Amino acid sequence: MLAELRKTTEQKMGKSIEAFKVDLSRVRTGRAHTGLLDHVSVDYYGTPTLLAQVAKVILLDARTIGVSPFEKKMIPAVEKAIRESDLGLNPATAGDTIRVPMPALTEERRKELIKVVRHEAENARVAVRNLRRDAIHHLKEALKKKEVSENDERRSQDEVQKLTDRSIAEIDKLLQQKEAELLAV
Repeated sequence: MLAELRKTTEQKMGKSIEAFKVDLSRVRTGRAHTGLLDHVSVDYYGTPTLLAQVAKVILLDARTIGVSPFEKKMIPAVEKAIRESDLGLNPATAGDTIRVPMPALTEERRKELIKVVRHEAENARVAVRNLRRDAIHHLKEALKKKEVSENDERRSQDEVQKLTDRSIAEIDKLLQQKEAELLAV
């Protein structure tokens, strides 16, 4: 029972870290990457569809994303969807390809993005701490029901704390990397 509790807590903490990584990937830096357009929806014949399902997204160079819709009729709809997304991008059509240049970030915008990233990191830390609290609560319940000994409960609490510390250290490391990426000109 203790091993299973530890395993599920570890998996949930891993999922929290993965969710944080996804949130970080959505924050735009000066460099282009295809994951930036992952959440953009295109009106595909009246149905909202993710961009990746109606077009091929590639990197043309370090500051430009290329989007090639599978159907020529979709070029205006894809261009409109990218322009109206909350990313502040201005796509330009060149033949069958839509070029999406990444504008350079201003110092003020960089500072705003760092605040956003720090907030996301704090949310991830809170999620990990909540998982620790839940695991310790389950351990105490098991101790009350006499399912585990006091020594086992104490040892398991220490393991859960070590998992928490490792997860928070990973979140902090990811945060530092993203801040450095945002501050790079």
